[in-house]
This record gives sequence, structure tokens and C-alpha cells, in this order.
Amino acid sequence: MKKIRAAVVGTGNIGRYTLESLETAPDFEIVGIVSRSGAENKPAELAKYTIVKDITELQDVDVAVLATPTRKVEEIAKQCLALGINTVDSFDIHTQIVDLRRSLDAVAKEHGAVSIISAGWDPGSDSIVRSLMESLAPKGVSYTNFGPGRSMGHSVAVRAIAGVRDALSMTIPVGTGIHRRMVYVELEEGADFKTVEAAIKADPYFVNDETHVQQVACVDDLNDVGHGVNLVRKGVSGKTHNQLFEFNMKINNPALTAQVLVNVARASMKQQPGAYTMIEIPVIDMLCGDKEELIRHLV
Repeated sequence: MKKIRAAVVGTGNIGRYTLESLETAPDFEIVGIVSRSGAENKPAELAKYTIVKDITELQDVDVAVLATPTRKVEEIAKQCLALGINTVDSFDIHTQIVDLRRSLDAVAKEHGAVSIISAGWDPGSDSIVRSLMESLAPKGVSYTNFGPGRSMGHSVAVRAIAGVRDALSMTIPVGTGIHRRMVYVELEEGADFKTVEAAIKADPYFVNDETHVQQVACVDDLNDVGHGVNLVRKGVSGKTHNQLFEFNMKINNPALTAQVLVNVARASMKQQPGAYTMIEIPVIDMLCGDKEELIRHLV
């Protein structure tokens, strides 16, 4: 079996867990890691990997797993796609997904590559569950209730705000798809809390939710990467009312995101050039193994 040659872009939480998932996948090999600092001050746990500053320094990469902040995804994906390298990412600003898909679709098709976007657990695997639920009850109402748990995307967004040394954004489900954001910030010396608070509440990640910001002495004392989701659909199948579906998960956030990224990296090798979301891809393409054996086992 010819193995899929993957590069991991980024060495944060998702990047580290992606390496673990790739190591356990029998159909992948890790070509190397792309990091802004390159091989300088290489951590001991990454000693066995080739680390470079730019993906052009790696040879014969089939797919790049973008373990980067959401707001860097488009720029980095376009660079990789222009080289004919497939990309997968966990872009998580729901309102901008369609625009990102259009942008990357043009580049991917021009260079004969594939980009699978917003591939985490939400958006991502939850999107598949929501789509299935809606297909089973075409008329009705769906609710996605997150948490309680740490939102990686929201936490990263807060850390990018001037004056913030570290941050933790917790998502608290209020019910019926409504959420409260509890944001804990550790400030740089001299930073003004009220200025930071206003910037957080004005950020697109927070502007539509009830958001509470608290200053703390040490964010690390509060940190926990656990999260969860409860998906509910109440609706109608055909003309029959009172159909109720429910799906629940309690997870380690970065570990599950990383596993989904590896799954769609595999699926990217089976698609025609272009950009896709997870609901556009056959689920069986995300699995390792012979197709008929998978059908025999799962159907």
C-alpha cells in the first residue's frame, strides 16, 4: 500500500494531536512539520520529525494538515494548493465558511488539488449529524448545544487581542442553541481590562453571544480541554409528526479535531479537484480499509 505523505502545519495543541493520529494511521507517513521557528529550539518530543519554516522545503507532500488559527487558514491553504498540495483545515467561523469554500475552490481547481475545509467536530462531524437528522425529518427545528467546555477557536481569538497574555473561553449551553461565553483573561503588565473587554465583545467570535469577561491571575490554573455537544431535532417525517432525534458527545477537544483532520486528509485523496465541506464527502472515504470490507462491517 502506497502511503499518503502528510505534512502538519503548526505545532500547537491540534498540531501535536494530529501527529499522534497520523502515527496510528496505517495508510499515512509524516513527511514533516512546518513551524514559524523552524528547527530552532526543537522540543524533545518532536526530535524525530523534520521541522521546516516553509512547506516548499519538504518533498513530495500529498496533503497538508493545517493546524493553524482560523484566521490564517485561507492564506496558508492558498499557498499549499498553488503547489498542488491538498489541504485540510478546521476553520470554525460558521458565517464565513461559504466564502472560504468559494475562495479555495478556484485555487484548488486551477492547480489540480483538493481542499477540505471546516473539518473539525463542529463545524465538521456535527455538520454530518445535523444533515442526517434533517434528512430524516425534513420539516422541524434543530438545536446545537455546545459544552460546557473550552472553545479553542474563541480562546485563540482572545489571545490575539492586544494586552492579553493568555485566555480561556468557555462555552456554556443555555439551551435551544443559545450559549453564554465565559472568557477568562490573563493580562500583560499595564494592559487596561476595560479596553480588552470591549475588544473581546466586539470580535466576530463573540458579538452574537452573551459574553462575560473576567480577569484572572493565571489562566493555566483554569484550563481544561474537555468539551461536548448535544444535538436535537424535533420534526416531521413525511406527514408523521413528533419525531425526536438526539446525539450526545463528551470529548477531548483538540484530540477529536485532530482525528477528524486525519480522516478528511485521507478522503482528500479520493475527491476531484476543488474545495469541499464534510457534508459533501462520502463518509466511507474518511475510513481506512478496503471499501467492500467496510461495507460488510458497517452496513
